[in-house]
Amino acid sequence: MRLGIDLDGVVADFNGGWMLAYNEQFGAELTPAQVISWDGLHTLTHFPDMREFWRWAKDHEGKSVFRHLQAYEGAVDTLRALNRAGHDIVVITAKPDWAVHDTFEWLADNRVPTREVHVTENKWMIDCDLYLDDSPYQVVELVGNRPDRVVCRFVRPWNRPVQGARDVHDWEEFSDIVGQLQG
Repeated sequence: MRLGIDLDGVVADFNGGWMLAYNEQFGAELTPAQVISWDGLHTLTHFPDMREFWRWAKDHEGKSVFRHLQAYEGAVDTLRALNRAGHDIVVITAKPDWAVHDTFEWLADNRVPTREVHVTENKWMIDCDLYLDDSPYQVVELVGNRPDRVVCRFVRPWNRPVQGARDVHDWEEFSDIVGQLQG
């Protein structure tokens, strides 16, 4: 099967990564558990809005904050196992233009088993058998535009259940769903 996999919030710990950089630079003590909304990250910081947050995220020692993220426990190992089982891992991620090169470097450094990467806001346009995403907007778009496909919502505090999407709480559960669908 073709597995359409989002990166940030699913494979890569975006909140843990930007918070580590922010805490080091500004002497703060933010934790990922504080993130409960999608577009409200700036409310946890001194930045007046998301525009300023993204301006800050753009440059960290010559790389964007996306370059310095850690993978969630079990994420890359599960993707490798699914790939060994014959599934195609299709990375579908939404990124600012300034983060694209850092994303490709991150994928290479973490040895994510993919031959196909799409950087797009229109994730539903990429044809896959199963999708996994954490974005409250993307899950709705995927369910609405790909009703004949399986869409999984990686459950996070910043998203809510979506009718037609299957909830996934961890990588083991996702692997089980793929196995069940494979038969």
